Amino acid sequence: MSRPIINRTVWVLSLVSLFADVASEMLYPVVPLYLKEIGFSLFLIGVLEGLAEFTAGLSKGYFGKRSDELGLRLPFVKWGYFLSALSKPLMAVFTLPVWIFGVRTLDRLGKGLRTAARDALLSEQATPATKARVFGFHRSMDTLGAVLGPLLALFFLHVLPGQYRALFLWALVPGLVAVALIFLLREVRKPAASVSRGGFFSFFKYWNIAPAEYRKLVAGLLVFTLFNSSDVFLLVKAKAVTGSDTQTILAYVGYNLLYALLSYPLGALADRMGLKRVFVGGLVVFGIVYLLFAQMESHALLFVAFGLYAVYAAATEGIAKAWITNMAGGQDTGTAIGLYSSGQSICSLLASSLTGLLWTLFNSAAAFYLIAFVALAVAVYLALFVRRFR
Repeated sequence: MSRPIINRTVWVLSLVSLFADVASEMLYPVVPLYLKEIGFSLFLIGVLEGLAEFTAGLSKGYFGKRSDELGLRLPFVKWGYFLSALSKPLMAVFTLPVWIFGVRTLDRLGKGLRTAARDALLSEQATPATKARVFGFHRSMDTLGAVLGPLLALFFLHVLPGQYRALFLWALVPGLVAVALIFLLREVRKPAASVSRGGFFSFFKYWNIAPAEYRKLVAGLLVFTLFNSSDVFLLVKAKAVTGSDTQTILAYVGYNLLYALLSYPLGALADRMGLKRVFVGGLVVFGIVYLLFAQMESHALLFVAFGLYAVYAAATEGIAKAWITNMAGGQDTGTAIGLYSSGQSICSLLASSLTGLLWTLFNSAAAFYLIAFVALAVAVYLALFVRRFR
């Protein structure tokens, strides 16, 4: 009998991500409101989020390398999801800024601890011919959590208006379900990685021994990420066009739902047609989306743009990981994903700052036109200079 593409391990890890994302996205819309309620300024909120994301970014590379060195993935996955689940109710215990900073950083540290090890474990469940489907399925379940989480939060706050602290406590439930599911999995220790042991930043050494095609691919992806700002800017533009919080939220929820529905089919298409073709096509769609946002004036066009944005996301997020892991050596998969993920997180912080600066100095159109141009330029670069590797 042939091995199923979506096997038991993939199912369990995908359900883990779904429940963990439900927990996180239950709180995503209300965290800024809660922080303002307990006295945080917008500046402090920005510093808090920046520090937390920077922590997650750097730790992804370190813990990815450690999982390769130990030849084990599950301990990192278990502790990563546990720390993130634990951080949710801790947000409501005290309101001191130093406590909030510590708890938020703990949440992001959990993400950094688990991300590369989990993706390496997913990669081990697939062959190069099925990897896009495996990552696409996982991404679809993860994104489904991003749809369910805000809807649960809206329902909770409709029934109990303003009860933010109670919501933080309830978010512990799906977080612990995610952790419990991980105990259904077992693994056998694998041979140690080829990257030598070292300090916290030693994962950067992988760049020197990585395959040339990996370096070409990751360089292109990071240039794109350096200009690919937070979705917050799209939501701000959407609100300016519609003048309605409801329409803006509906457009974003619709985007996440379509993203979840398309991730596996586009992963299957990439396995058949080639990862490179589908990924490059996704970047072209991204460029079109930002050109539309640069000229956005119509409510109807807004929903079309968010629909296309879902196509881009489904055609790139999981497929990028499939492409990278196909290029990396099997023993160094965690390090390869971790190095890319760390660079991606750092570039994302810079991207949002750059977009905000351009928006302030000029206007939203200038920022969106530049992002579209860079996306299309990276698409051309990948098409011409990076090999397929399926």
